[in-house]
Amino acid sequence: MTDQGNLVPIYREIDGDLETPVSAYLKIAKPPYSFLLESVEGGERVARYSFIGTEPTAVFKTGATEEVGSIDPLLPVEEALSAMKAIPVPNLPRFTGGAVGYISYDAVQHFEKLPSPESDPLGLPESVFMLATDLVVFDHFRNKIVVISHAKMDDDVNAEYARATRRIDEMIRRLDSNITSSRTTSSLDQPLTSVEVETNMSRKQFED
Repeated sequence: MTDQGNLVPIYREIDGDLETPVSAYLKIAKPPYSFLLESVEGGERVARYSFIGTEPTAVFKTGATEEVGSIDPLLPVEEALSAMKAIPVPNLPRFTGGAVGYISYDAVQHFEKLPSPESDPLGLPESVFMLATDLVVFDHFRNKIVVISHAKMDDDVNAEYARATRRIDEMIRRLDSNITSSRTTSSLDQPLTSVEVETNMSRKQFED
């Protein structure tokens, strides 16, 4: 089996009748890193799967303000993924874990011959990727929720299986909990502050 990969997806299925991807995300997600991936087919029809992930095993950031600097954002991701290969398991979606994140517009300089941005007033990373090995997957076709965690084959297999099972138990426990009011109540009581907005082109330039 190790010839096929070094990660085994351990999973458990539960009924998805009383949950939505959004309600599950509010229960599962823990700061500072989490995600909810939705997709559509043909621009209007919801695709079969929704993916929820939280508490990634690693986070990769690139950009001028980051430790690794402004480098090709795919390099650290490819290096991490090269050491991970999940063994295919029947009845699971093709995506059972991996890198999830974003690449900003400014990162195009690493793929095309373009000048670097003159300034970065926001100071945001050029890219952020989470390495997710635990997932909650909505199968909209079967109306099931699949909770997945991975066991490493190159470590103590029994200990890894027990750890993955504990993670699955923990995520199901969160799904069985109620959504706390602090996660669903808007902070409208906070005072509004004025924000100065400055355009980088004139009205004539915009209209032209």
